[in-house]
Amino acid sequence: MARYGKVSGTMAGLAARLAGERFLGIPIEREEHARQLMAALGGLKGPLMKIGQILATIPEALPPEYARAFQQLQANAPPMGWPFVRRRMKSELGPDWESRFASFGKDAAAAASLGQVHKATTPDGQSVACKLQYPDMLSAVEADLNQLKVIFSIYERYDKAISTNQIHAELSARLHEELDYRLEARHGALYGFMLRNESGVHVPEVLPDLSTERLLTATWLEGRPILNFVDAPAEQRNRIAMNLFRAWYVPLYGYGVIHGDPHLGNYTVCEDDSINLLDFGCVRVFGASFVGGVIDLYHALMTNDRARAVHAYETWGFKDLNTAQIDALQMWAKFLYTPILEDKIRPIGHVEGTVFGRETAQEVHKRLREAGRVAVPREFVFMDRAALGLGSVFLHLRAEINWHRVFNELIEGFSADALSVRQTETLGKFGLPASPPDAG
Repeated sequence: MARYGKVSGTMAGLAARLAGERFLGIPIEREEHARQLMAALGGLKGPLMKIGQILATIPEALPPEYARAFQQLQANAPPMGWPFVRRRMKSELGPDWESRFASFGKDAAAAASLGQVHKATTPDGQSVACKLQYPDMLSAVEADLNQLKVIFSIYERYDKAISTNQIHAELSARLHEELDYRLEARHGALYGFMLRNESGVHVPEVLPDLSTERLLTATWLEGRPILNFVDAPAEQRNRIAMNLFRAWYVPLYGYGVIHGDPHLGNYTVCEDDSINLLDFGCVRVFGASFVGGVIDLYHALMTNDRARAVHAYETWGFKDLNTAQIDALQMWAKFLYTPILEDKIRPIGHVEGTVFGRETAQEVHKRLREAGRVAVPREFVFMDRAALGLGSVFLHLRAEINWHRVFNELIEGFSADALSVRQTETLGKFGLPASPPDAG
């Protein structure tokens, strides 16, 4: 209740300021208010912090001043102390839980928005990572999602270019899934299978006997933060970028599955420049037709086939598009697809302002305001997030690769029918539905 009250009060302040600006002509210093807003919300940690990070990568989900402030939210929450850890471990594994480990680190090795990680050793000498969920996260998720509705409703009154209903539905579904560590364990096993032939990518193996719905124990993978390599030789940076590219997109085009959280903390680099892919709480499954639409749009942009592009948008769930809306979507698509449209070695792009793609997104948003409101399909939330998030990593690495050839090698021989069959068979092996369940 205290959390809900604090968030509600902060949202009420935002509503009052925006309403005063719009209806009474009272100007507000948005940059300063956004900074104060995020300082208050960031202190709460938990799911709202994760929502903020996600929103920062969805072009124009919020006014640019607030999006930039959300971008500054960090994933390192203050860890819970040892008495909390002992109580929670006892509730998850029983009163003799300490006997099931040869050693267990009292201090958190990492602390994030929904839980924290401790390094431990099993009796047979294996190093493991134990991710323990913070208490009452379901209540926190519900409270924060309700407040997100308030944020969106305020914004839609202020600016009617984007309908946010599907964005909220998608965030709700994925956040509820992230609370289920048994589901994350199945996602991790799925990724181990999908990337089994990728020597440049490693996935931790879950230990089922030491895992529950709120405790996930997996093998500890040693690696260094990716930002340690931004000044490495170009050849090394390009190798790391290629391994990242395959870690994300082999599962997408081979199985219709994407890792929805391209956060810098979710991968580390090994001595041989291979990468460790971590944290499978946010995984998105796309239908074969949606993946086919991604490829259709690529071919449409390559051949200037507007009708095929419109077909791709409709496949994704955009409805009743007018000419101006299509033009705006084409502008955004060309921005995202440009690296794979040019058959040459090149960087993924360049940063305009403070956020990758922000200036292009603002122009697209302006056109949508003039063209009429467009409803963003929910699948777009994490597809865009993955594209922009991974693109930002490539910018950090200053990677220069022939993305056109890499992409075409990946989609060669693609068949939506074959993908549908492979997806159903593969997900079934791990007790996963071919389409993710909605949160309601």
